[in-house]
Amino acid sequence: MNPGRTWTLVGSDGRTFSSPSPGSLGGHRKNGIYGRLDCRTALRAIAGGGYIKNRVFFLDEPTAIAAGYRPCAVCMPEEYARWKARR
Repeated sequence: MNPGRTWTLVGSDGRTFSSPSPGSLGGHRKNGIYGRLDCRTALRAIAGGGYIKNRVFFLDEPTAIAAGYRPCAVCMPEEYARWKARR
């Protein structure tokens, strides 16, 4: 890691903050979803020129859930199924 480097993450309250650690999950603020950093759907949207202005990052899954985001059905199908069953 780069000493002094910070990353902008979204906290459990939905607000951004600077973190000395990078996020482990990415998300889309407008759609309210979170998923793996290597999600093929997110990467395809980014490659097509979209998604980036609404891209957010979370330290971990509990933080993303607390902030009101739902799991991505593509890259996190088991988590999505559990979320869907609870609705």
